[in-house]
Amino acid sequence: MSPFLLVPIIFLFAGFIQGLTGFGQALLAMPLLAFVMDIKLAVPVCTLCGLVINTNMTFSLRKKLERTKIMPLIIGSLPGSIFGTMMLKELNGDYIRLFLGCLITAFASYSLFGKPIKLHLSNKYGYFSGFLTGSIGAAVSAGGPPSIIYASIQGWNKDTIKATLVSFFLFSGSLAASGHLLSGLTTFYALKLVLASVLPILAGTYLGSKLSCCISEEFYRRIIMTLLVFMGLMLIFQNV
Repeated sequence: MSPFLLVPIIFLFAGFIQGLTGFGQALLAMPLLAFVMDIKLAVPVCTLCGLVINTNMTFSLRKKLERTKIMPLIIGSLPGSIFGTMMLKELNGDYIRLFLGCLITAFASYSLFGKPIKLHLSNKYGYFSGFLTGSIGAAVSAGGPPSIIYASIQGWNKDTIKATLVSFFLFSGSLAASGHLLSGLTTFYALKLVLASVLPILAGTYLGSKLSCCISEEFYRRIIMTLLVFMGLMLIFQNV
């Protein structure tokens, strides 16, 4: 089947997941894209489609976005990215993924089956979360979980969580996309695949956002923790 049919179908569902939770499009899209194309093509395609999704959602949720919540994540991620790049040269990325996967799986499993964790942390902890996100993202390309966990335990409502996450991922995705473009990874063929996926992305995001309005805050948090379990397990089994 043609990539110009398969890739839009993949991002229809990826957009739905992101619209529902505020994250997770890469969790669904990357493994499926790996079956369709080379990873060097899949990464920029996924990044650019993520920008389309997060731009659309940031605009839709702009009234729910609070600068005091998003700025610590953004500011913290900048030195974190530099530190993560340095760490990549010194440490084995497989060990980092394994540790991170075990930690995320344990935390999310406890939150699913035990008492949900709500800490109502000060916004200053957002700097630390942003730093971890930038560091892990630069070191092993799996930086999302620290910011997702930070937002999910704050006691914020689901629209505030989604607005904060998609805006932060829009920022980090823009940096990644710029790097891909400068390094030559983003080709004209990749851009054509992204253009072919725009309408399915918007449709999926719209459907996910509509369904999100119909579910309770508690069920929404359980969806977040379930996706985090899958993220953690994927990181673990990458090293098996």
